[in-house]
Amino acid sequence: MDALSVNKKAGFDYELLDKIEACIILKGHEVKSAKSGGAKLSGAYVVARGRTFWLIGAHISRLKQAGKLMSYDPERSRELLLSKKEINYLLGKGADKHLTFIPTRMYTKAGKIKLEFAVARHKKKYEKREQIKRRDVERQIRGALKRHA
Repeated sequence: MDALSVNKKAGFDYELLDKIEACIILKGHEVKSAKSGGAKLSGAYVVARGRTFWLIGAHISRLKQAGKLMSYDPERSRELLLSKKEINYLLGKGADKHLTFIPTRMYTKAGKIKLEFAVARHKKKYEKREQIKRRDVERQIRGALKRHA
């Protein structure tokens, strides 16, 4: 599985509760652009409209070799393909006001472009500060152990 794009801020800004894999519907030039590194997931989110799920705000830049694409919007909404079981599960989770769906990574699997997104809860500021403190303490401990080893 080659990672095409990773949302690094997702794990810091959100508490990731459950991860779901979905196939994403792209146009031909978008597939080539994503495979050449033109996809960005920062600031994107997944939303349910009826019984379909859409990726909103993901940026897939225009492929230079595709020629003039007059009406191409790099941040257009893109549909996700999910099974009925996953749709029912996510609709139940989406009913909770405190949970959201955040894309974490886009990758290729068996020739298809997949999107991994998480059912997530937004972290509070104090939770983020605690995480930073914990990371700094662990880094200092590892440094001290290296010096004494």
